[in-house]
Amino acid sequence: MKKYIILITCLFVTVLLSAFIPNKKTTHILVFSKTLGFHHASIPAGIAAIQKIGRDNNMFVDTTTDANFFNEKQLSKYAAVVFLSTTGNVLNDEQQVAFEQYIQKGGGYVGIHAATDTEYDWAWYNQLVGAYFKSHPKQQDAVLHIIDPTHVSTMHLPKEWKRFDEWYNFKSIQPNLHVLITIDEKSYTGGENGDFHPMAWWHDFDGGRAFYTEFGHTDESYSDPLFIQHVTGGIAYAVNKK
Repeated sequence: MKKYIILITCLFVTVLLSAFIPNKKTTHILVFSKTLGFHHASIPAGIAAIQKIGRDNNMFVDTTTDANFFNEKQLSKYAAVVFLSTTGNVLNDEQQVAFEQYIQKGGGYVGIHAATDTEYDWAWYNQLVGAYFKSHPKQQDAVLHIIDPTHVSTMHLPKEWKRFDEWYNFKSIQPNLHVLITIDEKSYTGGENGDFHPMAWWHDFDGGRAFYTEFGHTDESYSDPLFIQHVTGGIAYAVNKK
């Protein structure tokens, strides 16, 4: 019965997302997964999941680990760029400028999991992604609270969502984020951000749109329909030109 309810909910949200994701053949997104630090084994599963999201929502999905894509001509092709568990300083100065200009012209950004473990020396990126990774305890079950159930990335989620993943502690959390989900530090061991520990958020930033979700360390995340709808909603927000 539980699986049936989840299936019906996901079908409903998929139909609803058609109102958010532009129904245009020219909608392209880029998945960028370059790593110069820890390399997450779940990246291939994440790429496959986002490619399926694209097929299901009439979007073309390109994937790369090549930072040379970050130039004005290439980036102009994409409605949004997904940083999928990137780590380290993945862009040089020229590429950083090109990405800033892309966002300033209305581009979309989606950060997944280790996207916050990226570009610690680039203050603009800290503002874009919303926070930096600080540390994490061992992987374990935890309870998540849906703070905003009206957003396209959360409207399908239960008010309290229990799941297994790797839970980040954050530093340099930016002001004016629209927090979607928090984690209950009483439900697991190793939390360091206190009673209000954000885990997913969105904000309009510097002319563009940015969404981040902390989840996605494990391979299993990318076969979880609740998580997939969450990411789909984040992409929908990022590419929406309305």
